[in-house]
Amino acid sequence: MVAAIVAASGETAAMFTTIGGRVGDETMAHTTPTTPGGRSSASFLATVEASVTAGVRTIAVEMTSLALARGTAATWPPDIAIFTNLTRDHLDVHPSPEAYLAAKAQLFLSIVPGGTAVLNLDDPSSELLREVLAPTTTVLTYSLLDPAADLAASSVTVDVGITRVTLSPGAIADRLGGAIEVGMTGHVHAANALAAALATLTAGYDPTAVKAGLRAFRGVAGRFQLIANPADGAGPVVFVDYAHTPDGLENTLMSGRMILNAMPDAERGRLICVFGCGGGRDRGKRPQMGAIADRLADVVYLTTDNPRQEAPEAIANEVTAEISPEEGRWHIEHDRRRAIRQAITGAKAALVRGRRDIVIIAGKGHETEQIIGNTNHPFDDAAEVRAAFEPL
Repeated sequence: MVAAIVAASGETAAMFTTIGGRVGDETMAHTTPTTPGGRSSASFLATVEASVTAGVRTIAVEMTSLALARGTAATWPPDIAIFTNLTRDHLDVHPSPEAYLAAKAQLFLSIVPGGTAVLNLDDPSSELLREVLAPTTTVLTYSLLDPAADLAASSVTVDVGITRVTLSPGAIADRLGGAIEVGMTGHVHAANALAAALATLTAGYDPTAVKAGLRAFRGVAGRFQLIANPADGAGPVVFVDYAHTPDGLENTLMSGRMILNAMPDAERGRLICVFGCGGGRDRGKRPQMGAIADRLADVVYLTTDNPRQEAPEAIANEVTAEISPEEGRWHIEHDRRRAIRQAITGAKAALVRGRRDIVIIAGKGHETEQIIGNTNHPFDDAAEVRAAFEPL
């Protein structure tokens, strides 16, 4: 979103993320920021050098918690640092949630003198991060819930292809005309848009560019990515999302529910969720995700994610350990391809009856491989969805 705003201002945009980098129209090496001195650090340095050559003023950088734990922020200290949230994730890398937060805190400890921290007021961890900030750091807050934030939403409306945010009254909201729109679907994008708006306004970008950049933004692969929509008349609404944590799955399903609730009663169908949990990773989140799917989805297809060396049956048993899967609502299909096809087949049958379902394929997002045992097999959720629509 930051890069989209920079581009809307007329400048060359540059960004470096976990799924690749770009300077203007040039795609950079696909590497993940990890540790100074490694291949990823060299790739980032190449992005910086290309940015300087292109006259770039702002580089938007995503830093992983692993990179932060290993000191990357100290090597590349930010002028403006954004905190989105802290949820249960990466406990296979960090020994505890506290260690995970401590890794993220490195970004805010490293802000340059006189820099800015943009904090999510809806996440309690923001107060802990505030405590580590240098006295010279300016703090700006955003919120979907608290009108006391520097930039807050008073309401969020989600439709297919657009998310509208009405802003609570305030000086910054007034600069933005009291509302912003994001050219993608999902309640979670509203919070990210508030953060990007604060960061870019702080960096000196005009409110007009902020609004235009967010409105033109179409998201990235695998982040609540719209694969089919009602406008094309070809099938149900299908999203592919990277949600692989309890918080991620809950937010994704809630976004799907909001879209359903906005449909006319006569057309409203079901919320169908296809998901699994990865093998060799945090086992504690499995029953949590099962309970979330059971509570929020009308129909669940429990399948594999990246099972790795674990038996899919064992993972599924842990996912459903604390619920009683209702027959007809829950379907266990360990073959992910078949699970996706079954979900879309059911949604297409509902369309014949005049009902439009929302199908959410969660867990793998942009990934193009599935790890089974020690082998990486080609697998792309978005491609599988498109294939499931042929023939209609």
